[in-house]
Amino acid sequence: MNYELEEITFDNVEKAYEIDRSDIPEDFVDGVPNLIENLEYGRDHNCIGHAFLIKKDGHAIGTIPLGEGIVWDTDPLELKNRDFYRLVFFVLDKNYRSQGIGAKVLEDTVQRVYKDFGEGPIVLGVHKDNVDAERFYKRHGFAKTEYMEGNDYYYIRGL
Repeated sequence: MNYELEEITFDNVEKAYEIDRSDIPEDFVDGVPNLIENLEYGRDHNCIGHAFLIKKDGHAIGTIPLGEGIVWDTDPLELKNRDFYRLVFFVLDKNYRSQGIGAKVLEDTVQRVYKDFGEGPIVLGVHKDNVDAERFYKRHGFAKTEYMEGNDYYYIRGL
């Protein structure tokens, strides 16, 4: 279960295209162009958080950005007027799933963000048909809400 978390930069973000996510429908998790767009937004607005490229044996096997939550109109009411983090683009290469890496990466990332920027609730979206992701996040302390953004249900941890 050895892996490395490397900050995603504009110099290494192209490595995210190496991640084999051919079994994941595009409407379940956005693609690399949206990841780059979000990194640019975070940079341009000085958002706090970490965006990691997950590497194993020198190869990119996933991404996990966890950063300052910018309020959206569709956010759950519990998040209004409070600081929170948003987890986006967490994807793991299909050849590395179900080995415990995702769970370890999630917890390591949360702890690094909390250590560097302080604790707070975490929100994320899961496509309504993505039962594997729903089970994963529920196992890791996220509660499903009745709120939706498009086809994604909101999940919150740490309220």
